[in-house]
Amino acid sequence: MPHHELSAEVARRRTFAIISHPDAGKTTLTEKLLLYGGAIRQAGSVKARKAARHATSDWMEIEKQRGISVTSSAMQFDYNGFRINILDTPGHQDFSEDTYRTLVAADSAVMLIDNAKGVEEQTIKLFKVCRLRSIPIFTFINKMDRTGRDPFELMEDIESVLGIRSCPVNWPIGIHGDFKGVYHRDTRLIELYSGGDHGQGQVNVETVSIDDPGCPAKIGQTYYEKLMEDIELLDVAGDEFDMEKILSGQLTPMFFGSATNNFGVEPFLNRFLSYTKSPTPRVAEGVGPIAPDDEKFTGFIFKIQANMNPAHRDRLAFMRVCSGVFEKGMTVWHSSSNSRIKLAQPQTFMAQEHESVDLAYPGDIIGLFDPGIFRLGDTICTGSPVRYSGIPLFAPEFFCRVSPEDSMKRKQFLKGINQLSQEGAIQTFKRPNIGREEMIAGVVGVLQMDVLEYRLKTEYGVNIVRENMPFRFVRWVVETPKPLDRLRLASTVAIAEDRVGRPVLMFENEWSIRMAGENNEGLVLAETADRMTADEIE
Repeated sequence: MPHHELSAEVARRRTFAIISHPDAGKTTLTEKLLLYGGAIRQAGSVKARKAARHATSDWMEIEKQRGISVTSSAMQFDYNGFRINILDTPGHQDFSEDTYRTLVAADSAVMLIDNAKGVEEQTIKLFKVCRLRSIPIFTFINKMDRTGRDPFELMEDIESVLGIRSCPVNWPIGIHGDFKGVYHRDTRLIELYSGGDHGQGQVNVETVSIDDPGCPAKIGQTYYEKLMEDIELLDVAGDEFDMEKILSGQLTPMFFGSATNNFGVEPFLNRFLSYTKSPTPRVAEGVGPIAPDDEKFTGFIFKIQANMNPAHRDRLAFMRVCSGVFEKGMTVWHSSSNSRIKLAQPQTFMAQEHESVDLAYPGDIIGLFDPGIFRLGDTICTGSPVRYSGIPLFAPEFFCRVSPEDSMKRKQFLKGINQLSQEGAIQTFKRPNIGREEMIAGVVGVLQMDVLEYRLKTEYGVNIVRENMPFRFVRWVVETPKPLDRLRLASTVAIAEDRVGRPVLMFENEWSIRMAGENNEGLVLAETADRMTADEIE
C-alpha cells in the first residue's frame, strides 16, 4: 500500500475505552455513539416486543444470566469520515483484570461520571491505569436529566479524588432534573434539547447564541442569569483549555449530557474526535518507537477470550494493530513461539455480529482464531522480529483457596487452572510452607471466581471447592533487605509465590502494607509485575 494511503487510514482512526463505575450509564453511552455512527438503527435499552434485547456489547452466557458485561469487547463504526474503535470495559463491581488490560490497547479514555455520585471507587482504579500510561482522559458527566450535584462541586471532586485538573468545554443549563441544554464555551452557542423518543433516535436541537438579545427569553430569565453568573465564575476560577496538557493526561476536558435522552452526546463526540489523536507510536524493546505508518506490520495481543460460542471449543485472541497493514491470511512472526505462523479467520466486532476482515490498520482491533498458541502480551509482526513490552499483571484483590471436589480429577483441575491463568482470567499463588496441594486463586473482581467455577465445570468437567481467604492485597517483592521470613511483618501477612515462582506478600489491609514498608528499610514492593511465561522462568 502506498505510504500516503496508509497515513490517511491512520489519521482517521480513533481508538478509545470508556471507563466508569457500575451504573454510570456506560452501556447506554456506547449504544448512543453507535446510534450516531449509524451502526445501529435503534438503541437496545428499549425492550423489543418478544424479549428484552441484550445490550449490544454483552456476550458470554453468564453475562446474560446476570445482565452485566463480564467480558470486555471491541466495536467498530464509522462517523463523519472517522473510523472509531470503542473498547468496552466491564462496568460491574465484579470487573476483571481484563478491564485494566483493555486500557493498554486504547489511545485515550472517556471517563463517564454519574452527576449525582461524582467520582466512585472503580473509576479511581481505572483512572490510575490511564495515568500510568499518560493517556488523554475526557470526562462526560452523565444523567443530567436527573437532579445531581453542582457542576463546580464535581470539578472539585475530580481534582481532589483523582488529582487531575478539569476544564469544562460546555456547561449545563438546569441541574435540578430540569436539564434544558448546554452552553458551548468555544462557540458561545447554546444548544437547547427537546423531545426525543426516550433516546431511541437522534434528538431535536435548537441553537441560539448567548449574545443574541432574544437569548434570555428563549431559555428563561432565571436560567440565563444563572448561566451568566456561572460563566463569569468559570472564567476566573477554571483552568484554561490547554491541548498539550490534555494530550499528556494532565488536564481533562469536561462535557455534560444525558446519554439516556441523547442530550449532549453528539457535540461531545464531535469535539472528542477533533481533540484526540490518531494512533500513536508504540515502543518496541531495543528498537524504540515504531510509527503507525511504518510499512512493517506489527500488533500485540491484549486479551484472550474463550468459548463465546459453546458449540466451538475455541478461543479468540484480541489483537491491536500498531503499525503497517494487516491482511487476511498473512504469515507473521509470533513472539512466544519464536516462529512464523499464518493468521487464520480474522474477525472484527459489532458485538455478537463478527465479520470476517480482509484488511485492518493501526488502531483497529482484530479477533484472531486461537488454537491455544497465543499468550497475553504477544507481539506479532512481519519482517525482522520486534517485541512490544508486555502487558503487566495487576494486583488481585480477592483470594480463594480452590481444590477439586473429586481428588481423582486433580489432573484436569490443574490443566484448567493453568489454562485460565495463561488466558489471564485468574492469577494463582502458593504458600511454600503449606504443602504442594494448596492452590490460591486471585482475581481483581469477585465475579471472576464464579466465572472460574463455571468454566472449570463446563470446559473441564471439574467441580471445585472454594474457600474464601481474608487477603485483600498482593504485592510483588522487588527488593528485600533480608530473607522474607525474617522481615518484621504484621502477623496476618502471608508469604507466597506467584505462578512463576516470584515472591509476593499477601495482606489483609492497607495498614499492614504501610507497616511492612515502615518496619523494613530497603523493602520495595510493587502493585504490578511483568507477565512471564513458564518457559521464560526456566
